[in-house]
Amino acid sequence: MQNLKKETLLFVSWGVSFIATLGSLFFSEIMRYIPCELCWYQRIFMYPLVIVLGVAYAKKDYGVAKYALPLSIIGGSISIYHYLIQKVPAFSSAAMSCGVVPCMGQYINWLGFITIPFLALTAFIIITVCHIFIIRQSREG
Repeated sequence: MQNLKKETLLFVSWGVSFIATLGSLFFSEIMRYIPCELCWYQRIFMYPLVIVLGVAYAKKDYGVAKYALPLSIIGGSISIYHYLIQKVPAFSSAAMSCGVVPCMGQYINWLGFITIPFLALTAFIIITVCHIFIIRQSREG
């Protein structure tokens, strides 16, 4: 029963990383939104998770949670910072210049709070929580 829970959590974390990657590619390749520098950093931490977690799921390697957890935490931290730059005036006024595309820009703003960094943050949080539960399950078992 415990392996089934870990397997489900690993599948969910892989699925979330896969959907987040597809969403990222949709925004840049289909919608033609040019990613800012912070978006690229978030992608750097999300894209490898698709492959790493996919292989781990196929092999039922639950130890991957220890190695993927730092990627999701760092990526989530970048997402939080990026979201704060977009939504909190004190952060946006002190924000660094991101190059061609400003990091304060909001290609989407659904319901007044859902932006691309918010979507990435949601994915990183789900992946992080799944991995924490996998690690806990492994220690208990």
